[in-house]
Amino acid sequence: FENEGLRPGHLATKVVASTDRPSAATLLADPGDFSVVLGGPLFQLFRKAHLAGAGLELQVQRIIAVTVLSWLPLLLLSAAQGLALGPKVAVPFLQDIETQARFLLFVPLLVGAESIVHQRLRFVARQFLDRELIPEAAEARFRAAIDSTIRLRNSVLAEVIMIAVVYIVGVQVVWRQTALDVATWYATPGPEGNRLSLAGLWYLYFSLPLTQFLLLRWYYRLFIWTRFLWQTSRIDLALVPTHPDHTGGLGFLTLATSGFAPLAVAHGAFVSAWIASRIFQHQGGLLDFKFVIGAIAVWVLLLFLAPFLVFSPQLARKRREGERDYGPFAQRYSHEFDAKWVHPERPGDEPLLGTADIQSLADLANVYAIVRTMRTTPITKQTILALLIPTLAPIAPLALTMMPLGQLVKLLFGMLK
Repeated sequence: FENEGLRPGHLATKVVASTDRPSAATLLADPGDFSVVLGGPLFQLFRKAHLAGAGLELQVQRIIAVTVLSWLPLLLLSAAQGLALGPKVAVPFLQDIETQARFLLFVPLLVGAESIVHQRLRFVARQFLDRELIPEAAEARFRAAIDSTIRLRNSVLAEVIMIAVVYIVGVQVVWRQTALDVATWYATPGPEGNRLSLAGLWYLYFSLPLTQFLLLRWYYRLFIWTRFLWQTSRIDLALVPTHPDHTGGLGFLTLATSGFAPLAVAHGAFVSAWIASRIFQHQGGLLDFKFVIGAIAVWVLLLFLAPFLVFSPQLARKRREGERDYGPFAQRYSHEFDAKWVHPERPGDEPLLGTADIQSLADLANVYAIVRTMRTTPITKQTILALLIPTLAPIAPLALTMMPLGQLVKLLFGMLK
């Protein structure tokens, strides 16, 4: 039961399930039963270490533990060899901007984002049922999509493969190609290659793989989240073209986007630190990295918003059907209104003032306008900004490398006038 992230109170439900497979409605009686976050060997390790509850409680303790294990040994070992500060190497530990951002900002954000994403996404599956978007005949398919999502989330093999990828590709290939060619706190170049310091050994074989694993694990979760949405989109959903959210009833999906904001900040912070280290160490300029900044912004939008595009074909079809169905109805009503009030064959005795016909025509116009303006994707400008702003916020302070703070403030105030 722990492997499925269930609390003790769910025991009775699972006992029943052992003899009679529950429907999707039963499975989702508690919104916490569906999650792309609760599960997997690392989650179970956190629980056994009393660093996580069944619902990802103890977030602060988890962040502190991961930060202490990944960053503190680097500080102590580099200090013991005189590599934390001073002229002994070109890049001391405490002056390595990229490293400090990676372990004091990037990693804590990756760990802390878990509970936020869990809280935002756990209601999504239930909303499909509560809004009656899943036809009764398709409930079995929807249940299968949920079950397969949970199985993938809990997969031991997936995390084992990720660990292998991190140590084979991330350490042996990527790190060795990107390591600095000057003496640093973690390695000193030599004729036979880089000679690792004590801190470098911990960095290369624990701290760096842990960071890469946490990031890769998030990408895997986004994969199973995308897969769940895609499987759901294969169902002929009961979308309503006249729904006021202008997305046929799928507007609740945009609310889930805010849960990814910490991950957007993490990506922006990592790129910001990477750019800052090159500005201060290699005398570069912020504008030299404009393509990198644009690329990370596009990557974040694709990463967190592209999964919603799987519903676009259905939404486009429902809008066409809505215009086809409501168009003739609106035309017929307008003709009857015109014949009764504008070009009547004979004067009527019904008074114009107080009639409900005009209000009905206005209401019909509003309904038809909703159909005509129905979006073909559950993505709004607000959802785009909710990801772009957190991504670019950590990069914004680098503008101070281009002009003094006072001049920048004057420029901003001038733009507001």
